[in-house]
Amino acid sequence: MPNEPFFRIDKFMVPTASRELFTDQLKKTHDALDALTGCEENMIFEQSEGPGQFNIVTFVKWRDRECYEAARNAAQDHQALSGFDPAAFMADLGVVPDLGNYTCLA
Repeated sequence: MPNEPFFRIDKFMVPTASRELFTDQLKKTHDALDALTGCEENMIFEQSEGPGQFNIVTFVKWRDRECYEAARNAAQDHQALSGFDPAAFMADLGVVPDLGNYTCLA
């Protein structure tokens, strides 16, 4: 459905030595998302307990897929202009991402 909320949930295995640099960049990215149309919730989580392998998780709720697509395009344009390559940045830090788009089941 075109008017249903759309979710971006990304999980990261971040080495302890890379945590500060990675989370600083992640916060900058998420601050920019807050200013975009349709960003309804925008959170960064750090695992505090449990056996899970992903210690940093981001959750962004968009009003709908159209808002998400517009935000993704704006972010990619900004990254291209600034010369920032997220994949290379994560690889350099030893961060393993698990990135995905989600819809709500219930």
